[in-house]
Amino acid sequence: MSSKSPEERVKQTAAYYVKAWGENPLPATVLATLITAQHMRPFRLLPMLFPPVLLFSSYMNIAGYKVDSAGTTAAWSAIYWLLAGRRKQGIYSKFGTRGLIRGATLGLCAANVVGGGWAWMMGRRKEEDAN
Repeated sequence: MSSKSPEERVKQTAAYYVKAWGENPLPATVLATLITAQHMRPFRLLPMLFPPVLLFSSYMNIAGYKVDSAGTTAAWSAIYWLLAGRRKQGIYSKFGTRGLIRGATLGLCAANVVGGGWAWMMGRRKEEDAN
């Protein structure tokens, strides 16, 4: 059971959930996996620069740098979202396996931009809180 009363659980707003998404290391890892699945075969160099940075962002999060990790994930997700959005896709190819993975990747990028950006803007570092 949760130690919070029902009234306290109701007070958790959407901003709380958005910040929790941004401070979670899993979305960056899943995004790196989806990008790798799309661009490994055939290998394309530019999109494959994103997974190592996103995996490093997950590592930073686990190491305790949640605010910095959220900002890194949001920034690199936004850059990938802009680059991938420039590629045109036919109507029939949107509903195949590659199209569904691409749609999931772009949707996850958008969620990371919102969640990571919010966590980065509203987050506080431990050193700043001590002063």
